Amino acid sequence: MNAGAALPVPLFAGMLCAGAAAWGLAGGDRVSRRARVVLATGGPVLPGGPLHRERLLIAVRERAARWREWAPLAAGLVIAALGGSVIPLLAGAAAVPLVRRWLRVRARERARAARAAEVVSLCGAVVGELRAGAQPGQALTAAMRRTADGPGGPGAAEAGVLAAAAFGGDVPAALRQAAGEPGADGLAGMAACWRVSVDGGAGLAAGLERLEGALRAERDRQESLRAQLAGARSTVLVLALLPLVGLLIGTGLGADPLRVLLHTPMGWGCLLAGGVLEALGLLWCRRIVRAGER
Repeated sequence: MNAGAALPVPLFAGMLCAGAAAWGLAGGDRVSRRARVVLATGGPVLPGGPLHRERLLIAVRERAARWREWAPLAAGLVIAALGGSVIPLLAGAAAVPLVRRWLRVRARERARAARAAEVVSLCGAVVGELRAGAQPGQALTAAMRRTADGPGGPGAAEAGVLAAAAFGGDVPAALRQAAGEPGADGLAGMAACWRVSVDGGAGLAAGLERLEGALRAERDRQESLRAQLAGARSTVLVLALLPLVGLLIGTGLGADPLRVLLHTPMGWGCLLAGGVLEALGLLWCRRIVRAGER
C-alpha cells in the first residue's frame, strides 16, 4: 500500500481526536447536571449525604478542568503534526484562554447552584431542629455545622453566622451579609424570618418552612428550565462539530482538505472565513439559549 492510500487513516485519527476533545469540553456539564438531579434530596442534609457528594463532585470537576482547558492545544498539536503546518497549533493555543474562561464561568454557575441548594437544605435542617425543641440559636448552629460538612468547610460569611448564632450576636445582620455571596440569596429571607420572630414573636419554624418551600420550588423551576434547554445546547454542539464531519468526508473521498486549508492561499481564506462564521454562529446560539433562560 502506498503512502497516498495510507494517508486517510492518520487524518481520520486526528479528526477523531479533535472531535473527542470538543465533545469532552461541551458534554461534561450535562453529565454533571444529571448527577446533581440524581443526588438531589428534599430533607435535611447529614454529613456524608447527598450534599457532601455534591461538593465532592464539584472538587473533582475543578481538577478535571485543569486538563480540559488544554484540550484545544492538544487537538491543535495533533492536527498540526498530521497537516504539516503550525496554523492548527497556533489556533489551539489561542483557544486555551477562551476555554479557560468558559470553564471558569461554568464552575461559578455550578458553585452558585450548589450554594442555593445548601440554603434550601439549611432551612429544612433548622426547621427540623426547632421542631425537636432546640432554641433558635442552637438550631441554626447545629444545622450549619451539618450542612458545612464537606471540602473546604464554611466560608467567612458562614463563619460569621455561626459565631453570631453561637454567642448571641446579631444573627439577621450576619445572615444578610452572607446573602451577598452568589447563590445565597435565600439567606436574606431567612434573616427576615429571624427578625420577625425575634421582634414580633412569630413562629420561626413556620416561616422557615414556607421559605424552604418557596426556595425549593424556585430551584426545581430552574432545573426544569435547564433540562428543557438541554436539547438546544445539544443542537449547538452538533452544529459546532459539522466542520469536522466535512473534513472527515473530504478525507475519505481522497480530497486531502488539510493540505488545501493549511498550504494554499485560498484555503487560508476559507479557513479564516469559516472560523469567523463558526464563532458568530456559536455566539448567536448562546444568545438564544441565554434569552430562553431569562
